[in-house]
Amino acid sequence: MVFLAPIPTFYTIYKKKSSKGFQSIPYVVALLSAMLLLYYGVLKTNAFLIISINGIGCAIEIIYLIFYIVYASKKDKITTMSLILLVNVAAFGLVMAVTVFLLGEAKRVSAVGWLCAVFNIAVFAAPLSIMRQVIRTNSVEYMPFSLSFFLTLCATMWFFYGLFTKDYYIALPNVLGFLLGIAQMILYLTYKNSGENDAENKGSQEMKKFMSRNRPKLMRSVSDLPRADKLMQTTYVFNQQQQQESNGDHV
Repeated sequence: MVFLAPIPTFYTIYKKKSSKGFQSIPYVVALLSAMLLLYYGVLKTNAFLIISINGIGCAIEIIYLIFYIVYASKKDKITTMSLILLVNVAAFGLVMAVTVFLLGEAKRVSAVGWLCAVFNIAVFAAPLSIMRQVIRTNSVEYMPFSLSFFLTLCATMWFFYGLFTKDYYIALPNVLGFLLGIAQMILYLTYKNSGENDAENKGSQEMKKFMSRNRPKLMRSVSDLPRADKLMQTTYVFNQQQQQESNGDHV
């Protein structure tokens, strides 16, 4: 559900035909985290859940990044592809090379476990940049509630999974994940209606400016309405008479 939660975001990008305002960093970091957890699951015995879930996660994150690049500006395309090469290719390749050639089997699992813990924290911390944008713009347009909700739920479930299986590389980072997820949902609820209020205030201010600029013209127009006023009075009297006649016929 966490991997699928950004679908509304990418539907918005598809409708706008632009990824402007959205950032690729969370998806680059999420892909690296899924790759590391997949590697950790392969090294560790009896880790079918970790392997299957993160294998699916890798595929989904790759699709998201391709989609993002298709609708990104030239500058964002270059930035995103540079991040992918640096983080998902070079960094992950370095991790595999070091752990395979320099560490024994027992230490390899421990080292990759610690790396997974660090990058799990990075995944939860990645939306902090979006949280800062929410505070700066007073708008939650670029921070979907569904993603924050499922991150919090996921962190809770993985914490208990790690606790019950005594896999603390999985359990410990999800404590921070739970706290950050709660913070994101509180921020969303705080700024949810701020954009609408800002739009109303802006509209009110523009109306006041229009009235102040055109007050003389409006006053002249009102002074020229005696005939219209008499016509409205005549229409009102006629409607009253019609209504009385209709009531009399009904009686």
